[in-house]
Amino acid sequence: MVKLTELDHLPDGLLERPASALHHSLDGPALIHLEGRNKQPLFVSVLQHGNEVTGWEAVRRLLKSHYEFDELPRSLSILIGNTRAARHRLRRLDDQLDYNRCWPGGQHEDSEPGKLFRQVTDRMRSLSPIASMDIHNNTGLNPHYAAINRVRPEFLRLATTFSSKVVFFTTPLGTQSMAFSKFCPSTTLECGQAGAVHGTDHSIGFLEACMHKTAIPTTPMDANEVHLFHMVATVRVPDDVLIGFGNVPTEIAFRENLDVLNFQELPAGISLGDINGGPPQPLLVTDIDGNDVTCQYFRFDRDQIETIRTTMPSMLTLDRRVIYQDCLCYLMERINVADHVEISDRDPLPESLRRSDRPGEPCI
Repeated sequence: MVKLTELDHLPDGLLERPASALHHSLDGPALIHLEGRNKQPLFVSVLQHGNEVTGWEAVRRLLKSHYEFDELPRSLSILIGNTRAARHRLRRLDDQLDYNRCWPGGQHEDSEPGKLFRQVTDRMRSLSPIASMDIHNNTGLNPHYAAINRVRPEFLRLATTFSSKVVFFTTPLGTQSMAFSKFCPSTTLECGQAGAVHGTDHSIGFLEACMHKTAIPTTPMDANEVHLFHMVATVRVPDDVLIGFGNVPTEIAFRENLDVLNFQELPAGISLGDINGGPPQPLLVTDIDGNDVTCQYFRFDRDQIETIRTTMPSMLTLDRRVIYQDCLCYLMERINVADHVEISDRDPLPESLRRSDRPGEPCI
């Protein structure tokens, strides 16, 4: 049974524990409120995926080095997520749902963890946080970037405090940042690979900056201040397709250094790997509405997985477990901030991305 622990203090010795040892103090997700001079809290979510430890390392280093004995400049609400998976250094256990698909608005919102995250959402809504951040790692090579769910000045200002590279996404549903975007500026931080010191240092700097802000600015951003990308499709490998990397006798033998293609604009004709038998369509690409748009992006008829249009992948990974549990990658396109209107709760996409001729129409 997934149960929420809510505290107004740090349990003794918690800051001494790495992510893999948090289960000794916390038997599940915990929401911890720490009071600061400014009573409006900053919300920070860490370890929604148990092997993505940078968020917890940033929080515990920040608190130990700066605020263990001094007053926080702002109240801080910390959600510590999947301690069971963190114990085994895994994204999630086989008997678990992906926690970052269980928040309000997702298909798993009525599940046991979904009800818990509804409780967290309602609690934090009542506290009116200045902002929300969800800290993640990637298993592949990616630059540090921020992601948002609404194209509004305050969301962009928050995200670009971390990185000028910002990804706008509306799928997958049920993410923490999307749930909180209904009542405060929210962002997801992608901090590179777990264990990299630079990712932790970068996250600490962002946390420090946000804790000292009196407000998130709402002034519009110029196009030269942000590199904005729109996530248009998700690429998955069916569970029954055997994959590998390099010169291996699997149904798909992806190129050995596949993840170096992240955030690279790939022209048509680039090969992601070899096909050695298996189904005629070894990948599935779905657009933001869940339509199969595989034929818009790849061809498979020359024993290769080849791009057939210019596209930019993110989160390509060499971790087979993550590929099967989540996806191979996302596909993105550049968009211009000036071309987009403010997104409302009723209309989650600007009109310019709802045109019938936009990339990613269903294959017929």
